[in-house]
Amino acid sequence: GYCLSDETDILSAQGIYKYLRPEIRDMEICVMDIVESTNTFVREQANAGKPEGYIVLANEQTNGRGRLNRSFFSPKDTGIYMSILLRPENYSGQQAVRITTMAAVAMCEAIEAVSDEKAEIKWVNDIFVRGKKVCGILTEGSFNLENGLLDYAVLGVGINIYQPETGFPEEINSTAGAVFQQRQGDVKNRLISEFLNRFYGYYSAASQTDYVEQYRNRSLVIGKSVTLTSFNEARNAFVLGIDEECHLLVRYPDGTEERCSSGEISICF
Repeated sequence: GYCLSDETDILSAQGIYKYLRPEIRDMEICVMDIVESTNTFVREQANAGKPEGYIVLANEQTNGRGRLNRSFFSPKDTGIYMSILLRPENYSGQQAVRITTMAAVAMCEAIEAVSDEKAEIKWVNDIFVRGKKVCGILTEGSFNLENGLLDYAVLGVGINIYQPETGFPEEINSTAGAVFQQRQGDVKNRLISEFLNRFYGYYSAASQTDYVEQYRNRSLVIGKSVTLTSFNEARNAFVLGIDEECHLLVRYPDGTEERCSSGEISICF
């Protein structure tokens, strides 16, 4: 036999399982050294019939993807790149946004559980620590054409644990950050298990809106002026709040108000 040392920081299925709540220890966790994209890999497994709860984690991605088909910087050993297969019952496209927002709250709580940092959310799917983006979330789905409901969803999470030795690429250097400034003992396994424990708590709850107040409380944008880009149109707006479905409530300079379910925002300084 052997044991996993708490002095190292090696991502492993065994290391994650030991911190998980008993009721979710039956999930299949696969840790890979390198993969093209964890979301792509899990989508292939979903189409092949893998059950809900199948999880793939990688130490490096060669073609990581973010929102709007952007590339997601995924260097070796300094981050964690994870995708989870979900098969929720009777989820519409509008309800599917809950998966992303539950994950955002769960990741904030996980970061705070293993570090001394405060984590905040930039609507809809970015996690910030010390004013820099440390985590991005991408949820992709497959829908049944007959009833319009979700067949499955793949929840992808990429998190920067440490600063890359050569730094971040120039195009994201001013906005990207890492959770930790120095190496830690067994933090990768603890962070992922803390995230899974919290995410599945929200996902399996009888009421799937209990997390919404936490989402609001962690928002970086409520009460601020932003530029909202949607359908290739950018408009200045003031953020009034976030509703029970985690849609953004904004007011435009002409006084009109809108409830936004998609788009991108940048904060005006």
